[in-house]
Amino acid sequence: MASRGLTGKLETDVEIKASAKDFHDMFWSKPHHVSNTCNDKIHACDLHEGEYGKVGSIVVWHYTHVDEANNAITFRVIEGDLMKEYKTFVIHIQASAKSDGNGCIVHWILEYEKLHKGVDHPETLLQFVADVSRDIDAHLTSSAKSSSGLTGKLETDVEIKASAKDFHDMFFKKPHHVSNTCNDKIHACELHEGEFGKVADEAKNSITFRVIEGDLMKEYKNFVIHIQATPKSHGSGCIVHWIMEYEKLHEGVAHPETLLQFAVDVSKDIDAHLCK
Repeated sequence: MASRGLTGKLETDVEIKASAKDFHDMFWSKPHHVSNTCNDKIHACDLHEGEYGKVGSIVVWHYTHVDEANNAITFRVIEGDLMKEYKTFVIHIQASAKSDGNGCIVHWILEYEKLHKGVDHPETLLQFVADVSRDIDAHLTSSAKSSSGLTGKLETDVEIKASAKDFHDMFFKKPHHVSNTCNDKIHACELHEGEFGKVADEAKNSITFRVIEGDLMKEYKNFVIHIQATPKSHGSGCIVHWIMEYEKLHEGVAHPETLLQFAVDVSKDIDAHLCK
């Protein structure tokens, strides 16, 4: 229950099916993915300073402490609507594995100091964090279920120094130049039909490729690669988000986790080329 003075503390627990580590990682190393799971509640998460997954990095909130061993993380709110009514606002989240090994309990603590007595204690935020927890759980458990069968989806992010537009243009308008930047990984790019630079979401620096032939088609029924470059909100550079969606031909085919590192390496090679 909230305190009667200017300071207060609220707590709630949410039982979910996802593992404690997976839930923790959404806030620790992938906070910019949280809005994808519940965009009706959290609209965006911008990196202001530092790197995702690093203590001291500034996004919409400030990472003040991370305890990976205990799947615990603490955020200090430093700007936004809450700061119009609260002098300080700190959010603690800890995900603890259930004793039976299925799912976890997410414990939220909200500690705050109001600017004056006319400000309400934020009890409504308890339902908000419970709803966010369940939305993230639905995302994590649906992804796990998908990847356990023939279909799957893998994602990774790469922070680079080049602009979002320049990186996007390498794949959209100049894909035949990509092999020049990383010819130890991509040997060539040939135009089979149409023109380079046709069909993409230029406004969002987003592009999608569907693999139609080659070694991947020996093991996968379909394989689609989405790439989106998003400018960093402060400073230069961007975050490149890769998504690989696929359907395997049979259960004996491995999920293509090794391609995530390949995508990271290609991104960094292109970045080095663009930043010369």
